Amino acid sequence: LKRMEIAGLGHCDFIDRPDPGGLMQALEELDYLAALDNDGNLSEMGIIMSELPLEPQMAKTVLASCEFDCVSEVVIIAAMLTAPSCFGAPPVDLKPEAIQCYVKLQHPEGDHFTLINIYKAFKQLQQDPYCNEERWCQDLFLNHAALLVADALHSELTDTLKRIELPISAPAFGSRTNTINIKRALLAGFFMQVARDVDGSGNYFILTHKHVAQIHPLSAYGAKSPKLGLPEWVLFHEHTFSEDNCLRTLTHITPEEFVQMVPQYFFYNLPSSESKDILQSILNREASLCQKGKSHKETPEDQTTDRCVIQ
Repeated sequence: LKRMEIAGLGHCDFIDRPDPGGLMQALEELDYLAALDNDGNLSEMGIIMSELPLEPQMAKTVLASCEFDCVSEVVIIAAMLTAPSCFGAPPVDLKPEAIQCYVKLQHPEGDHFTLINIYKAFKQLQQDPYCNEERWCQDLFLNHAALLVADALHSELTDTLKRIELPISAPAFGSRTNTINIKRALLAGFFMQVARDVDGSGNYFILTHKHVAQIHPLSAYGAKSPKLGLPEWVLFHEHTFSEDNCLRTLTHITPEEFVQMVPQYFFYNLPSSESKDILQSILNREASLCQKGKSHKETPEDQTTDRCVIQ
């Protein structure tokens, strides 16, 4: 609607009028994502985001990946999360077997990286003329139709990026630098979806609204997937509050990575909590170190008391 330059969304004659609170929250999120200018219209960033057939947070993540040279990997994540879930729905008696299959595909950095593993394995399989895609998916309890949709979305996103002349980095999945950059890109779009394990037992406190949720069992960090331990801080893609109060598709992050990527005006609007205090102490420490670094480089006449801003 913003791209169509429809002003006064609260006064539009919607066939099915959205909840006013939800509408205001959507505008607030667009503002946090730097998709709106000071007049409430789409910013340059917002216009580019609207070119991508993705929800705003994922669109911002893809654009950030251009800056962090991890486009190839992030486009896979975007396609896999936009398509229906690639995980099948096995019968109850086969769930333990399905979980064991998923464990084989898991990546130690988290669920977003696991999705890359699955997509790459699927694409590699397609190159083998003697392999049956559907049988392979069936054996691993994966949804073949969903993977085909993800593959089509991947092609569409890649074509869109080329059309609007954004850079597409060469694949570098597996390198430490690439892993860090993928997390930075994810945080650029999903900084509003971060949670902290407050007691070490999997009770995750969501920073934005002080709700506590658990990890979904099919996550790489789920209780039935012992390959990975429980991380203290996670970025999550979805919170199914009304269904099972679980966080789905998580990746481990550090609080230092979070404070480096989060917009300050969003951080200051977070409700007070122990988790926010921890982040604030990191911000203060980083600012102090930055200020000391500036002091060593400046002459006494040039020194100022400006606070180092961590973006």
